[in-house]
Amino acid sequence: MDGGEYYLSVHLRLFRMGAKKKPFYRIVAVDSRKARDGRYLENVGTYDPLKEPAEVILKQDRVIDWLNKGAQPTQTVKSLLKKNEAIKNHIWSVNATT
Repeated sequence: MDGGEYYLSVHLRLFRMGAKKKPFYRIVAVDSRKARDGRYLENVGTYDPLKEPAEVILKQDRVIDWLNKGAQPTQTVKSLLKKNEAIKNHIWSVNATT
């Protein structure tokens, strides 16, 4: 690291919101050292497990951008991303070339 440069370990994880017994989650890019519901870098989508079927809304361009920058999704977020065809195809094409 030179001068003022530093690197963050960024994760894509769930940020819990909603009332007691009625969870609603934001999918956020966050410094891995922060708490689950701590300050995050960017909101990249939402996940509502109470809807039938569960609703996942993603900002695909932002998710792909964070993945390209090296952000690591948690297991839960990874399973949600795999259900989205555009991101699933992107993840597989990147992994196949590296």
